[in-house]
Amino acid sequence: MKVMVIVKATAASEAGEMPSTELLTEMGKFNQELAKSGIMLDASGLTPSSRGARVHFSGANRTVVDGPFAETKELIAGFWIWKVKSLQEAIDWVKKCPNPMLEDSDIEIRPFFEMEDFGEALTPDLKDQFATTYATSLGLNLSRFVMDTDRTIAGLNVRYTMESRIEIPQQWEKFVPRAASLPAVRGSCFYGVCWNTDNECRFDYLTGLEVTDSNTLPAEFTKLKLVGRKYAVFAHTDHVSRIPQTIDLIWTKWVNNCGLQIAKAPCFERYTSEFNPGTGMGGMEIWIPLDA
Repeated sequence: MKVMVIVKATAASEAGEMPSTELLTEMGKFNQELAKSGIMLDASGLTPSSRGARVHFSGANRTVVDGPFAETKELIAGFWIWKVKSLQEAIDWVKKCPNPMLEDSDIEIRPFFEMEDFGEALTPDLKDQFATTYATSLGLNLSRFVMDTDRTIAGLNVRYTMESRIEIPQQWEKFVPRAASLPAVRGSCFYGVCWNTDNECRFDYLTGLEVTDSNTLPAEFTKLKLVGRKYAVFAHTDHVSRIPQTIDLIWTKWVNNCGLQIAKAPCFERYTSEFNPGTGMGGMEIWIPLDA
């Protein structure tokens, strides 16, 4: 579950009193512990309400109210966003926190809504819309969702670690001249399939083409059947050398917060006829498997 951990304002924080070096040091150590544990997604302190504003809604009318605001105990002075296993885990972490204020203070824990909390009101189309909007906020181009059919990819397969994956371009250089020897090729798209991933983030990478008959493949080639399912399709519009960065952003940010169920299945890059090997630009897509 994801929670917001809210540091409530005090008279001192609203007066603009800054924390001491000792408190900053203690809080820095606490944040390091949070980061090492892997639960911290974001954190920040907020300036006093005197530097902010409110917009009041009443029907079609909007009224702007400048700070400061009187109800100090209801104001927020800072926050963390954590991903924890339970509310109790969040409570246990908060109890370890140094007092963030110069006086008595409160820290409030509020869980985020999960997709399932909205029930049937949140239709599949609305889930896709949220996932697309979130992708855009990250600078990703989630171009469409596709319900794909079964397909078989055949080509050269190599196993990598996160460190050795920088050698993938050499695998493409080795495969492309041999692609013409693949029998029963369907279409003109090239595929880079990431599959057979383990807990140490080692994975197989298959550079290949789609084939209709995989029974007559040369011995050096590997075949892999991709079972038909729903995919989120991202357009990669940067240089081909930047694909690892786009993939990392998808898996470290978008996947964790998109609200969709990611399938335990291969993901792949697809290079269409619009891809220009000379410039390394155009026609590149990243397909992420979903449980519809």
